[in-house]
Amino acid sequence: MHEEEAHPLESLEQGQPAEPPGEPLYEEPHVEEDQHELVPEVEPGSEHEQVLPEPEVEPEPSLVGTQISPRHKLEAWLAEMVRLQASDLILRAGGKPSCRVDGRIHFLPGKVPGAGPLYEVLEGVMGAHRMENWDEGGSVDTALQFDGLGRFRLNAYKQMGEPALVLRRIQDDPPMLSTLCLPTVHLERLSLRKRGIVLVTGVAGSGKSTTLAAMIQYMNTHAERHVITLEDPVEMIFTEDRCVISQREIGTDCPDFQDGLRHALRQSPDVILIGEMRDAETVNAALDATETGHLVFSTLHTVNATQTVDRILSFFGSEQHVQVRQRLSDNLAAVLSQRLVPRKSGTGMVPAVELMLSTPRIRELLYDGKTADLARVIESGTEEDLISFNMSLRTLVDHDLIELEVGLAASDRPEELLLGLRGYTKGSQAQRRGPLRLATNGE
Repeated sequence: MHEEEAHPLESLEQGQPAEPPGEPLYEEPHVEEDQHELVPEVEPGSEHEQVLPEPEVEPEPSLVGTQISPRHKLEAWLAEMVRLQASDLILRAGGKPSCRVDGRIHFLPGKVPGAGPLYEVLEGVMGAHRMENWDEGGSVDTALQFDGLGRFRLNAYKQMGEPALVLRRIQDDPPMLSTLCLPTVHLERLSLRKRGIVLVTGVAGSGKSTTLAAMIQYMNTHAERHVITLEDPVEMIFTEDRCVISQREIGTDCPDFQDGLRHALRQSPDVILIGEMRDAETVNAALDATETGHLVFSTLHTVNATQTVDRILSFFGSEQHVQVRQRLSDNLAAVLSQRLVPRKSGTGMVPAVELMLSTPRIRELLYDGKTADLARVIESGTEEDLISFNMSLRTLVDHDLIELEVGLAASDRPEELLLGLRGYTKGSQAQRRGPLRLATNGE
């Protein structure tokens, strides 16, 4: 087929399903006459006449056709997801296929196969063992590689007893810190620390895994270390440069995070990456690792530094809180919280961040249990290198990366943000001072 052939999808209205195209499901390839192979002329019906079989043409999958297998439909939707540069593909048995582009839901043409065919597709791509876990627990994670499409993280789950799945696209190569609009200098320093715990937090889809991958990649190009990752599932694949990077998948290489951490200390690590802090056992193991001279990275589904500390304490009984706070004050190197907000250009997202570093004042508050004062100290700007969300949002507005209304909607304290922006425009030196320096890809 010619390269100029129209895409099988008609243009999609935002948030609305496209109408099925009117042309036939498949189209025979067009062959120019001058491209035929020359053969000698022969008399019809003679013994020299050769009857050539018709060439078999592999039809392209269509997003609206019903004559192709559910597996080919899945691959067609994934191809459309890649074309739209969507972050997620959402499929529910018998429902409308949809994807997330720049944080917004877009519906795709066609219909997701029913429960039976979709179950067969999941079994084919995940295997019988993971399907057993899905049957028992109602949810399972894995990573998949599709030829020509790339690598994806898959979460299969049940909704109303029927299968559903979300596929998230994974970058082919680890990103560079300098391309992510993050406080690059601070994260580079944290990546080269010898010990401590660095936590990257945020809601699902806020870029936590991308940030950690960039920090590991920076380490990979600037230091000689053995890095052990414990992931559920393994997402981005690293190529060893100056570091040895052992990537272990929960459920495949070790049964759970606790078991992986317990054995990691016997595997000569310098750095341990824990996919997620989920319980007291994981937190204790991470603290044990950093107290024995290791650097630990991990994530939490929390929205700011104060909530992060409170969540960690909630894993333990109240009688243990004093001990845990003291251990955190000694070992917590940083908490980076992220929120993705739409770019002013209308394409793509940019992170707003809060960064809490282990300054003397922060360590004192953690030790004394005054976690409610953490946000006030970060916001005050009196501690050098600490970054509040409002500082980050002011910088994004000032760099013309986001709209003012978007910044106000993303802020926990929009009134203070607005006052800060007014002070900035009047030339207040207090407002101009700020530790956040962005790499903005030339924008």
